[in-house]
Amino acid sequence: MTDWARDIDTGNYGASNRLWAGMLINPAVFFPTVILSLCLILYSIISPQGSADFLSGLRVGAVTHFDWLFMSAGNLILIFCVVVALSPLGKIRLGGRGATPDYSRLSWFSMLFGAGMGIGLVFYGVGEPVSHFMSSMAGGSAAPLGGAANDADAARTLAMAATIYDWALHPWAIFALVGLALAIFAYDFNLPFSLRSAFYPLLGKKVWGRSGDAIDILAVFATIFGLATSLGLGAQQAMAGISFLYGVPGTPVTIIGLILMMSGVTFLSVKGGIDRGIRILSEVNLWVAFGLLVFVLTAGGALALLQDVGSNIIAYVRYLPALSGATERVDSGFFHDWTVYYWAWWVSWAPFVGMFMARISLGRTVREFMAGALLAPSLLGIFWLTIFGDSSIAHILTGDAAGLAKAGLDQQLFLLLGQLPYAHITSFIAICLIMIFFVTGWDSGTLVIDAMTAGGRTDTSLRQKLVWLVTVGGIGIVLLLSGGLNSLQAGAIAAGLPLIAVLLLMMLGTLRGLLTLHRQG
Repeated sequence: MTDWARDIDTGNYGASNRLWAGMLINPAVFFPTVILSLCLILYSIISPQGSADFLSGLRVGAVTHFDWLFMSAGNLILIFCVVVALSPLGKIRLGGRGATPDYSRLSWFSMLFGAGMGIGLVFYGVGEPVSHFMSSMAGGSAAPLGGAANDADAARTLAMAATIYDWALHPWAIFALVGLALAIFAYDFNLPFSLRSAFYPLLGKKVWGRSGDAIDILAVFATIFGLATSLGLGAQQAMAGISFLYGVPGTPVTIIGLILMMSGVTFLSVKGGIDRGIRILSEVNLWVAFGLLVFVLTAGGALALLQDVGSNIIAYVRYLPALSGATERVDSGFFHDWTVYYWAWWVSWAPFVGMFMARISLGRTVREFMAGALLAPSLLGIFWLTIFGDSSIAHILTGDAAGLAKAGLDQQLFLLLGQLPYAHITSFIAICLIMIFFVTGWDSGTLVIDAMTAGGRTDTSLRQKLVWLVTVGGIGIVLLLSGGLNSLQAGAIAAGLPLIAVLLLMMLGTLRGLLTLHRQG
């Protein structure tokens, strides 16, 4: 047994009573993040343009100078997750041999997917394939891998491969790394449910001091920005759907009203906790999403779309090495505006999604965890993107939906549904789907941020959870109104950049933890 593992086994690991015992917050994390969050909100209100310019500058600097770091980290993390799952380490059970899962596989997977990227897939499921297809037809640096000018079949194949690349294995591997690390050190080593715990094999008792505080503060900020970006996307798309159906204009006042209305629903879900809130909503949303998926599949030509699933997977595998590269890119516009942005967004989301994954995965083996957190959602995402993306491209090619290619990303889903039967019914269902994803994401994010600022504790007061619900919503509103999606995306990138180093070191700490558990049998 290693020295650090022996310290934990004997109770000599120094989890400081100064921080957590008898307290429902870790003041060294809670107060700095609250104060800095409020400062950002006030700055964005007082100087909207200044805030937008500041965040935009951070985004440009990050994607220009550190694109190689985002890409290299994503590749390393994916390789790590695959190797761990396929190795003998995959047999380790989270929580020990006698541990049993708290949730059925359906409930578990629906919560994983809902908290992961459900709202993002709904937002980008039509818009991204269409955008990549149009840019590929034109060719140039804005097209993935330079595009395939004036070749519709090649452009469609390249567009779908690039879209799947952005949403499949790599992002889920980033989430799975954090989830696995937190689950191992919380369930198998009985350390606090906090990101700092994964660094105990590297830092020892220093994780309970300023080093650990810095890790948790960084994780909280990244989570706030990543979650605020998702909520901004959801609110904008839901408003676009309401405008499409009912003619209500998408003004700042109506968007704020929608977010405030959803905050009330989110509060009730937070109050219900995981079992009576997130779990029920996630299962409902999974069935609603599945129903909408089947409808578009059948209405859009089931046989052709199912064949496209196989051909898109082949295209994804074929272009994977080129899309994963960080040097000698001929598609700098696509590379920086899509892939690097996404990687920063996934990294900023990782503490939130990973901690939520860990909280609901007790009793799963490492291999089962990786299958549920990496492989299954990637396959579901491929189905979703293929059915919605290829259907949209087909309508553009036949001239049935000329306006689809020129519409905003938030409107394109509803324009696609408008080309199919029962458009008003399916559009209403799509709005409901977005709103439920909105609530489950905001809810689970609130619970995770609250736990991170409470030293890993999950028994905090409802009032304390409400602080983070309001903080995340407030940042989402002010950034959305002051700079739109550009400010939200810039904030996610700025928060994600420093967190990359944390994830890479976490990978090493997780490996040491797994090897120790494997040696112990």
